[in-house]
Amino acid sequence: MALKVFLTGASSGLGEALAKHYASRGATLGLVARRADELARVKAAIAPAAVETFAADVRDADAMVAAGRAFLDRHGVPDVVIANAGVSRGTMVEHEEDLAAFRAVLDTNVAGLFNTFHPFVAPMRAAGRGTLAGVASIAGFRGLPGSAAYSASKAAAIRVLESLRVELAPAGIAVVTICPGYVATPMTARNPYRMPFLMDADDAAASIARAIARGKRFHVLPWPMAIVGRVLAALPRPIYDRAFARAPRKPRQP
Repeated sequence: MALKVFLTGASSGLGEALAKHYASRGATLGLVARRADELARVKAAIAPAAVETFAADVRDADAMVAAGRAFLDRHGVPDVVIANAGVSRGTMVEHEEDLAAFRAVLDTNVAGLFNTFHPFVAPMRAAGRGTLAGVASIAGFRGLPGSAAYSASKAAAIRVLESLRVELAPAGIAVVTICPGYVATPMTARNPYRMPFLMDADDAAASIARAIARGKRFHVLPWPMAIVGRVLAALPRPIYDRAFARAPRKPRQP
């Protein structure tokens, strides 16, 4: 039986790569993104796969409920729901105009998780099966200077997913936390600094799909970043502060 996958942030980057990966394996897809024209492009690129598209912003709970219910009505309970939609912006708290950016990043990267998963938890619980996967980041392991909103949102995403993993395990629902390092996408293309272990989006999608299929609880990719992440998490605060005081920063966006 074909896998059924519901995926957000599917119009570009890692989300597009995940859509193509699952489509190549015959999955039935529900793809969500804000840009209807880009969703249409992705759908055309993976034809004749069974694909439905939903133009919605993950910050809009009502829109996500509507998209989730439409997918459930037409295809039944999905096997996998991937909350991949996310945004990253350089922010500085002293700039008043950045306050809206802080809110947008947190709403997308944290509230977007809840909004994406919500329509499917009760049906998965009734079915006694299903996997929820959330894309966090190694940026959530420590607070990165100039990326307070992004680091905070991804740290929160890691804890949200951990809470859900323990909460939903008795119902037969698996929860997978995905923590990519640097993946070559339009989001990272704006970074004006060297990105160690930069990973191709298609390779990243394949790695994520394998982790989901295996039911891994926590997956860092690529594997060298798992080592980097452990070192970062273990660094004493005074050493971390000195090491990252002059680290390159993502530029603020107008």
